[in-house]
Amino acid sequence: MTNTDPAASIARLLTLLDVEPIAENRFRGQSTNEGWMRVYGGQVVAQALMAASKTVADGRLCHSLHSYFIRPGDPAHSIDYVVERDRDGQSFTTRRVVALQKDRPIFNMAASFQTVEPGLVHGTPAPRVTPPEELRSDAEWAEINAENTPEPHRTLWRERERPLEFRPVEPMDPFNPEARSPRARHWCRAAAPFRAGEPVMRALFAYASDMTLLDTCLLPHAIGWSDPRLQVASLDHAIWFNATPDLNDWLLFDQDSPSAAGGRGLNRGIVHDRTGAVVANIVQEGLIRYRTS
Repeated sequence: MTNTDPAASIARLLTLLDVEPIAENRFRGQSTNEGWMRVYGGQVVAQALMAASKTVADGRLCHSLHSYFIRPGDPAHSIDYVVERDRDGQSFTTRRVVALQKDRPIFNMAASFQTVEPGLVHGTPAPRVTPPEELRSDAEWAEINAENTPEPHRTLWRERERPLEFRPVEPMDPFNPEARSPRARHWCRAAAPFRAGEPVMRALFAYASDMTLLDTCLLPHAIGWSDPRLQVASLDHAIWFNATPDLNDWLLFDQDSPSAAGGRGLNRGIVHDRTGAVVANIVQEGLIRYRTS
């Protein structure tokens, strides 16, 4: 399916990220099969966050979440989310969520919510980079690199729906990579304007936050994620929200990988809005097991 109607595309994504209550403290999220063998990790993080948010009093927003991917999710089946209400304090609320498929845990998350309040403010300055208006989108780069892209990735990249638009600051061909320092920056926004409450906007950001982070630790090794000798998977994922990221406008993801060892790579991201303010921080460790024989 091509992204011919961006507004419909982002609307479908927001519907996908919502979860349906099926019992007390239990919710169900649907999956979508876009040709991948497993459920995209950002979808599970976002749906788990939505499930937790539905058990929290209005006015309290998630300020941090910490999660682990336990088993790959099957895109042919829905996912159940079971929420434990650990604590409801005067300012903070704590929730734990377990995602289940076929009654087996595939993911767990701890999330903390806080009443909105003023406080001291500082943030790392945003790097000076090329503005998004002067960059090509990921869809345009997919066309440029199509001749060197093997099937089925070529067809999948051309035809898949793109509710989010990414514009890399330092583009590369993922199927013919060259070694570079472990730093990557890109802009991201929704494919079309949308309206949503702050819990949904934070869940949408959680969905986007897993898209490119793991690639960062592969950059020094000139290994593309499609290399058959490479086994990659997200192991854990954490987000700290300083504000509600609004994907109606461009957000700059400034990512780096400080280390890799033991078949794992650590990846970090500082996310700025167009004013330069830090809206979120992301950390993820991923499996990057490479077989040389």
